[in-house]
Amino acid sequence: MIETKHTILLVDDEQDILEFLSYNLKKEGYRVFTANNGVEAIKIAKKNQPSLIILDVMMPQMDGIEVCQIIRNDMQQNSPVITFLTSRAEDYSQIAGFEAGADDYISKPIRPRLLISKVESLLRRYDHNEPSVNESTIRIDREKFIIHSKGIPLILPKKEFELLELLASKPGKVFTRDQIMNIVWGDHAIVGERTIDVHIRKLREKLGNDYIRTIKGIGYTFNEI
Repeated sequence: MIETKHTILLVDDEQDILEFLSYNLKKEGYRVFTANNGVEAIKIAKKNQPSLIILDVMMPQMDGIEVCQIIRNDMQQNSPVITFLTSRAEDYSQIAGFEAGADDYISKPIRPRLLISKVESLLRRYDHNEPSVNESTIRIDREKFIIHSKGIPLILPKKEFELLELLASKPGKVFTRDQIMNIVWGDHAIVGERTIDVHIRKLREKLGNDYIRTIKGIGYTFNEI
């Protein structure tokens, strides 16, 4: 039996999308609620306090932008992570979503493996009960994007922070280069082949060479010291 993880609310007016996303998330152990319009979404969110809301933009009765604004205003103390479902052509929706308080967006058409990676990454960032990695040497402050290394605070660029956070989330696990690229940069990002290597090099320059180990031909892993 799969252990239940966080609670996720899916909101979309297309039933096939709700069923598709719900199936893939439940398979990973998430508890899932669904709503097919904004009014219903707000009621479910207030009642069930989900950890993450995946919210479509174009819906009847109330669009996703307005839903996001209401939830952010009414649930300030227990504010969930909110990510929008958007098509590649909806640049305006992405910008409006961030301005309304969204944390991220997922592009349509949706790939299940990328969806799960995105969800895990977003929930790690906002899971305040998750212990930091090896408190005696490295502490990750997810709210301020600061790393405390041996008591010294380091402010990292966003992608360096997200890369370190990913690797440190599961010490000893080997993350492949494809996994790192999809989770940290997304499958639509246009970056060079050496992007990961450059960011790893910069992290080693700041933290030392002992924390991140290269697995030749595969990827990288984080060592607890």
